[in-house]
Amino acid sequence: MTISSPNNALVTLQQLVEANSSHKQGLQQVWTAMVAASDTQAATQDKSNHINVIANIPFHQFRLDSRQLETNDAFVLLKSQTPNFQKSRDYLFQAAKNAAFILSEVDPIALFATGNVSNFTDIVSSGDSISNAQQQLAALSCPVLYVPNIRDILGDLIQSRLQYQQSVTLPKVVAVTGTNGKTTISQLVAQLTQLTGMSSAVMGTAGNGRLGALVQASHTTGDALAVQQFLYQMGTERAELLALEASSHGLEQQRLQGMPVSVAIYTNLSRDHLDYHADMAAYASAKAKLFDKAHFPDLTHAIINIDDEYAQVMIDTAQASNVIVWTYSLDPSKTATFVAADIKPSLQGVEITLRSDINSNGSGNENISNINIVSPLLGRFNVANLLAAIAASVALSVNSNDVDNGIYSDVERIAAVVPKLQGAVGRMQRVPSNDGCFIVDYAHTPDALSQVLASLKTHCKGQLWAVFGCGGDRDAGKRPLMAQAGLAGADQVVLTADNPRTEDPNVILQDMQAGMSTEQYQRTHIEPARQTAIEYAVSHAAADDIVVIAGKGHETYQEINHVRYDFDDSVILQQTLAQAGRV
Repeated sequence: MTISSPNNALVTLQQLVEANSSHKQGLQQVWTAMVAASDTQAATQDKSNHINVIANIPFHQFRLDSRQLETNDAFVLLKSQTPNFQKSRDYLFQAAKNAAFILSEVDPIALFATGNVSNFTDIVSSGDSISNAQQQLAALSCPVLYVPNIRDILGDLIQSRLQYQQSVTLPKVVAVTGTNGKTTISQLVAQLTQLTGMSSAVMGTAGNGRLGALVQASHTTGDALAVQQFLYQMGTERAELLALEASSHGLEQQRLQGMPVSVAIYTNLSRDHLDYHADMAAYASAKAKLFDKAHFPDLTHAIINIDDEYAQVMIDTAQASNVIVWTYSLDPSKTATFVAADIKPSLQGVEITLRSDINSNGSGNENISNINIVSPLLGRFNVANLLAAIAASVALSVNSNDVDNGIYSDVERIAAVVPKLQGAVGRMQRVPSNDGCFIVDYAHTPDALSQVLASLKTHCKGQLWAVFGCGGDRDAGKRPLMAQAGLAGADQVVLTADNPRTEDPNVILQDMQAGMSTEQYQRTHIEPARQTAIEYAVSHAAADDIVVIAGKGHETYQEINHVRYDFDDSVILQQTLAQAGRV
């Protein structure tokens, strides 16, 4: 049973564990194991007393940012992704001034015993340095508990604190992971479920909130505190479904720990974020965490794109956890749970013949006739996104029904509302014009750009234009690959700035041109200023041409030297078309 209390009432960790032990299975066991692994560099009895003292200190809220701490909050000190002992020491000192206590993922003895060592490396400290560190730790104005595996329970603890404040029913969660398609699929799931009777919300790159009222987010997957607070807020607003994007960073850093994910979707994996992950195998391993019930015990269904080369990694992980696996494919020759047997794309959308063969346990014993679907979404790749969203919606329906009314009726009911769908902002978004076709899309990886261009090429009577760049302070190895993807799919290419961040746009553009041939240079225009590049494409594109402005999509800013300037590709494009007399 969850205990309710007034806002900001004081509570102890011990009370949270006891209050939530019945509906958060294993919370008490995990907490016990967690504190058992803690190390205060003290005798066993002293350590036990230290843990008991902290577990019974009243506090208000958990905080992960020392700047947001208020008196008697509990601070959680996490390792930064750019490890630096000095910064961690600074955060610890700052937090200790106001915190009731501190739970630290970083060994506090090591923090004080390392002198000017900057990064988290294995350090052999002398007896004197350890003794000195213990004295510094004892001198802090609040106690510190070293909990190296705090991330294993942090989300549960935060949600327990919120529920202690006021008990609410949390929405079911559908989580989408993969390099491309996360935003579109999460929004399609939310739309499909809402159109068929559920109250839905989304969380991800394009914003957080109820459908039609999204608030822009700074990260695809927020930190553990932001994620749990948003989930709780949606519960207070009586949302029944939350569709969210699960980034590889968020999964690797356990920011989604404690989220009640019941359906997980895998889209694809292509080169991205290799400035963070060691290689593609590590990237895939991070994504696979979403399909492991050890991380997400509420998981019932895995929806996996078997057209992707890393699909088996996800399938193996899901099957090892006894999760029902449904697959989807754009290849009619493949045996998948959901197959697009026929695809007829146009610039107005696509007609699809959906073939499926499932029942509630995913064994494939219930034969379902082909279902004709008309989708307003542009692009062949959006057919894959739609199949994933339909599959997730059916899985949710199965989970919600006490009695199996037949999957066939669920698929038909969901397919019937597909014509009412709206594409995600900045995803194959067509900007109105009197002539020509102008598209804004978020494609910022070689694979995504290739898919967008391939989808539009079949409809292009004239020339296909691609205007794009690469972000600064990110995977530089991707830059020439982006240029080659654009040149392979488009007739005319305009290379320009994306979000240069702290890099010189000209240096980024030089990197993109590596390996270009003379023929490729002849159909490439280079313009560092993004607005000027858009104006160039609009002024040179003919009436039968298609122009794609790629890379930023929904973003309403351009980041240059730590400053975000107003810049929305769709708005700039609309203004440019008006000035050119093309609207």
